[in-house]
Amino acid sequence: MNKKKNRKNRVGQFLSADGALPSGQDSTAGHGIGFVEAFWTWVKIGWLSFGGPAGQIAMMHRILVDEKKWISESRFLHALNYCMLLPGPEAQQLAIYLGWLLHRIRGGVVAGVLFVLPGAAIILLISILYVEYRDLHIIEAVFFGVKAAILAVVFEAVVRIGRKMLKNNFLVAIAVAAFVSIFFFGVPFPLVVVGAGLAGFLGDRIAPAKFQIIQPEKSADDNATPMQDYALDRALQQGKLEHVAPSRTRAWKVLACCLALWFGPVIALAITLGLGHVYVQEGVFFSKMAVVTFGGAYAVLAYMAQQAVNTYSWLNPGEMLDGLGMAETTPGPLIMVVQFVGFVGAYRNPGPLDPMVAGMLGALLTSWVTFVPCFLWIFLGAPYIESLRGNRALSTALSGITAAIVGVILNLSVWFSMHVLFSELREIHSLGMNIQIPVWDTLHPWSALLAIGALILMRCKVGIIKTLAASIVLGGLIFYF
Repeated sequence: MNKKKNRKNRVGQFLSADGALPSGQDSTAGHGIGFVEAFWTWVKIGWLSFGGPAGQIAMMHRILVDEKKWISESRFLHALNYCMLLPGPEAQQLAIYLGWLLHRIRGGVVAGVLFVLPGAAIILLISILYVEYRDLHIIEAVFFGVKAAILAVVFEAVVRIGRKMLKNNFLVAIAVAAFVSIFFFGVPFPLVVVGAGLAGFLGDRIAPAKFQIIQPEKSADDNATPMQDYALDRALQQGKLEHVAPSRTRAWKVLACCLALWFGPVIALAITLGLGHVYVQEGVFFSKMAVVTFGGAYAVLAYMAQQAVNTYSWLNPGEMLDGLGMAETTPGPLIMVVQFVGFVGAYRNPGPLDPMVAGMLGALLTSWVTFVPCFLWIFLGAPYIESLRGNRALSTALSGITAAIVGVILNLSVWFSMHVLFSELREIHSLGMNIQIPVWDTLHPWSALLAIGALILMRCKVGIIKTLAASIVLGGLIFYF
């Protein structure tokens, strides 16, 4: 016990020097939550962040809202809605947001890094094993079962997120419209976001109660201020967290610093290696993806797969699904699949480098340009979002966007299921639609049965780890026999 306590003290000294903030405040920042305590909480969250964004958000809610009572339900959902509006992994951005609320910039950096670090290390290791030993039958058998389990996980995510976010028929209609727009007509997601936000904004004028997802909690004491039982909310109401106030000077500093960190390595590589080098291509592509794609990994997968497979030929569709399986079965955000894509792309185009070294550098670069923007979006925008908390028009607009995210995830689940269950798809161009439909003669019946079984286990709340293990064992038996 003493060794564990001493280790925590050393970490606290390393992270926060003498434990004091520059302003002279102690490390609790006025809310009673120590920085070292928060650090170890983020370590725990990072290693438990399985199950995709739905599972990760639910896990953070359970720990931070229900167990520790650091933040209230309504403030948690306000932060979540903003993160869902942003491009990139909403669960990691939520961790950065909450870490920033707790302990300023350093709190956000620690929360965001620890959220992705365990998964990044594990996926890099699996990627190395994948390219070296994927021809072994046991590796093929494992991924045969994994794909079926992941299909069940994706559909379960649709149900879980939909149940939480789609509170009435108005929001259901927005989700359906988002799915139809993307799946049948290929409408770019940014336009879907704008349309959903506008629908929510107008909905406030037509039926305001239907678009108010976020409702403040009521304290057990009817005479008390709402949400005063939560440490962060209590400190904010008492004016103790000055860093949440917007500052133009601070915003410019954040912008300059984050842009330098984001684009500096890509510009240096372009000057040194040329625009056609695989590192520069990966840096530019994943930087662009970090800006133009919304809705987290589920929403971005189809776009990324199309570009990585068809445009750049870094990998094939089956490998893309294998990469998603890796990301689904390891802690951290699902967008960590970009690390696998970057690894394989550089491994196959190593230039003068050893392929393994080239692959690891490609994985590091893609992770860097994917996650650095997440810190920019939060550190730049969160103070303004906090200042607008309680703004009804913003709340209803974000509610509309949240509903649209459900339709986007449904689009991915359909796309994923077609590629897992069928060997061949054909395109249909008619009435302005451009869609792919499965060729039914190419159905894989065993994959379908495995997926159905995995979905039943998920619906019975067996858990993703046990479901995955069962799918791998059954998939291996089917594969070999």
